[in-house]
Amino acid sequence: MHQPGNSIKLLTGNSHPKLAEAVAARLGIPLTPCHVSKFLSLETSVQIHSSVRDEDVFILQSPSPPLINDHLMELLIMISACKTASAKRITAVIPCYPYARQDKKDKSRAPITAKLVANLLAVAGCDHVITMDLHASQIQGFFDIPVDNLFSEPSMMQYIKQEVDGWRDAIIVSPDAGGAKRATALADQLNLDFALINRKRRRDMAASMTLPTVPPTPTGSDSGSTADEEDSFIVEKMELLVGDVKGKVAILIDDMIDTGHTVRLAAGVLRENGAKEVYALISHGLLSDVTMDNLRDLPVKKLIVTNSIDQTERVKECQGTLATLDIAPVIAESIRRTHNGESISALFRPHEVVW
Repeated sequence: MHQPGNSIKLLTGNSHPKLAEAVAARLGIPLTPCHVSKFLSLETSVQIHSSVRDEDVFILQSPSPPLINDHLMELLIMISACKTASAKRITAVIPCYPYARQDKKDKSRAPITAKLVANLLAVAGCDHVITMDLHASQIQGFFDIPVDNLFSEPSMMQYIKQEVDGWRDAIIVSPDAGGAKRATALADQLNLDFALINRKRRRDMAASMTLPTVPPTPTGSDSGSTADEEDSFIVEKMELLVGDVKGKVAILIDDMIDTGHTVRLAAGVLRENGAKEVYALISHGLLSDVTMDNLRDLPVKKLIVTNSIDQTERVKECQGTLATLDIAPVIAESIRRTHNGESISALFRPHEVVW
């Protein structure tokens, strides 16, 4: 427990002020006045207009396209400002962890940028991190400070029970092997069947043979053809590997949607195999390269994402195709419990709803 006099100070940058306001309202506190802007040179300026000395500071920032790097820089500077202002403890609340997909060295000379972000947070002065639905739970091991990984699973369960007609005869589907653990956990909680889609990638050799002759590689470059040229000859196909979806409501579960390509392919496979309806429940809706027309044309009855990234304008324009799950209650409760030294894992115990 913190000593009397140490209060919660909640700050936010420009990434998602609506979520920060909702969290502050749940906690019954005002947002700490903070002005984040840019100089004419495009350097980030942070001004905190209230004392944070010996206070328990929480900085809520959820970097999102197209300004992920700006949002990350804002967060780092805010952490540093609070550190030099003698804050007692600084917790970075990052619902959508940036660079999470760059979590391993999957090819030669590939950077592990998720680890770099962890180092930057620690060096800036962060004492604790709260995030949600990490792309890979092993990212917690990149830190030498405490990390709490929250889950959107309870909110998804509640949505399925309240909004999906005939959910007791539904089937939970993972669009790839990487998300199988997440999907099976939800299926077990709901006592539903589980299905797995296998993603196949192969090179189209006939197309690649038509590549134009490449001139000698310039100095300082490793290859005459770009990654985009190489990837353009990769043919992707999905097939249902485990489970029977015929005549059932299929519920796709994933942690992130960016271009919508995976959801489009997976939903197509489910419909080909006789699924009655397809819903897609995704933790983080990046939607960085998805137009409104493409979003409305996804072969799903409804796409549901959390509001870890602001979706206000998209929801208005999508004519009912897109819906959001509010994560403000669980974030607010995790902040309260962190401040009071209470267990956060209790938030996610089966049959126990505490927010």
